[in-house]
Amino acid sequence: MSKYEEGIKLIEERCGNGKDNLISLSTIALDLNADGKPRPYVRDVNAYYEDGVFYVAAWAESTKIQQIAKNKEVAFSVCCEWFSGNGIGENLGWVLDPKNAELRTKLRKAFAKWYEDISNEQDENCIILAIRITRGTVIKDHGAVCYNLDFVNKVETEEGKIR
Repeated sequence: MSKYEEGIKLIEERCGNGKDNLISLSTIALDLNADGKPRPYVRDVNAYYEDGVFYVAAWAESTKIQQIAKNKEVAFSVCCEWFSGNGIGENLGWVLDPKNAELRTKLRKAFAKWYEDISNEQDENCIILAIRITRGTVIKDHGAVCYNLDFVNKVETEEGKIR
């Protein structure tokens, strides 16, 4: 098994299998700081992980979706799982769009404890956000083992290595 495959297996064990993951999701704000530079913006969201993608139930008019529409680059950290990285955010559209039917079922199952209480699926602003991971770092044994993964080329890499 390659080091890339070992890292992916670890991520699947920690984040996969229908788990409701809490991740910190960072975007770039639409407004600039006092020096005229972009500023990061972070918030915690629930996310379902599958095959290199986190899926989030979201509101189309939310700040995060507006920011992603302007700059699709995001960063994330999975709370308490020693896994962080970068990705591309994509609005997959309304949860009731027929193309989202299979994914919607998975999200409803993963988020069963709270989904019905906060999601108004009849409103077309109730959407699915995909975070397609481009690079990630997953740490094992308090840093004794570190996997730096290029999800695009499916290899372990030195780029983005935590020092």
